[in-house]
Amino acid sequence: MKAVRFHEFGDPEVLQYEDVEQPTPGDEETLVAVTASAFNPADNSIRAGNLRAIPIALSHTPGYDVAGTVDGRPVIGFLPMDKDGAAAEYVVAPTSALVDAPRSIDLADAAGLPSVALTAYQGLVDHAGLTAGQRILITGAGGTVGHYAVQLAARAGAHVIATASPSSRDAVAAAGAAEVIDHTSTDVVAAVGEQVDVVYNLAPSTPEEMAAYLGLVRDGGVIVTTTAWLPAPSDEARGVRGITEFVRPDAAQLTALVELLDAGELTLAPTRRVALADLASVHAEAAAGTLRGKVVVLP
Repeated sequence: MKAVRFHEFGDPEVLQYEDVEQPTPGDEETLVAVTASAFNPADNSIRAGNLRAIPIALSHTPGYDVAGTVDGRPVIGFLPMDKDGAAAEYVVAPTSALVDAPRSIDLADAAGLPSVALTAYQGLVDHAGLTAGQRILITGAGGTVGHYAVQLAARAGAHVIATASPSSRDAVAAAGAAEVIDHTSTDVVAAVGEQVDVVYNLAPSTPEEMAAYLGLVRDGGVIVTTTAWLPAPSDEARGVRGITEFVRPDAAQLTALVELLDAGELTLAPTRRVALADLASVHAEAAAGTLRGKVVVLP
């Protein structure tokens, strides 16, 4: 079969489109015929060797989100990040990680759902414990995780304040944000004014910005961040918790997200499709900081 692999850490040029043996599933594993995988920022960091906390073996096939078929059954899943991924024609997946794919969208586009939607769900539900009537600040809401976080927070009945650039402002408002702050021209902390119960940080931030967010949180509140390189601060005296989120596979949660999507209560983030043979160009965009939106990769 065809697959993209890298045999050493480095720049996007280390990615090779090549012939490899089709994998064989073991116990409690399933062979998936890949319709699409998805690119995530962590793929760029793993390939560059900047995310050694995820212990991959070389040679490595990236792509830990998958949409495909198993004996004709459409499925999606979030694969273990330390195993070979779905940037290939076939991938072996833990059977427990696979769920029925959404019926309301193209199967290829559904590859863009699992890890980012689960990140938003786990950040808001598992870590923040967000409830109706609470105020939440979501930074970096114009990104793909933010697309789901704003929708889920609004659906939970929270008052959503979101930061976004002018180019994504309208989309963030349409997703359910009650207030949208242009972080490119506005002092976010000053614009928020009244304290919030939750800060959900999805944007690259400085230690000074994180300290300022901490001051925005009410006593007993929480900061959740996805920036593993800059852990969330806490304030024990005020009972403010700081949580650094690491997303995990959860089939029950992913099934719930699929059901929301099919019921029209959640919308899919816009996706761009590229061919598997062109995956290195996507990594190059990410490395240059010019990649925008969600990319799904078709073998």
